[in-house]
Amino acid sequence: MPTLTQAPTLGDLLKYEAPNLYSRERSTVAAGQYLPLGAVVGRMAATGKLKALDPSAADGTEVAAGVLGNAVDATLIDREDAILIARHAIVARGALVWPAGITAAQKAAAIAQLEARGILVRDSA
Repeated sequence: MPTLTQAPTLGDLLKYEAPNLYSRERSTVAAGQYLPLGAVVGRMAATGKLKALDPSAADGTEVAAGVLGNAVDATLIDREDAILIARHAIVARGALVWPAGITAAQKAAAIAQLEARGILVRDSA
């Protein structure tokens, strides 16, 4: 019998959010990337658009701005339909998607940046 695999859902990522969608904001993802649900993102200072977290950048994306609450395919054009978990929430550590090659120290720094925004990262039960 074949094994079925279900893609991660918002429920796998988001364990708590404030009422009335306070934790979420609609954002734009910059073109040229595909970001999955749970991607830790930074915000470009010049445009305000989201990109995958890049700890070695100097354009604003080196600081964690939040976590994507939906997958966004912006490979060809900017996408304005991203749901950013931006504040006052609890997310599951195992559901976060980190950039390739991120070090443990960079990940710890990004988690601290998320927690400064009120996004707590916890192990899910």
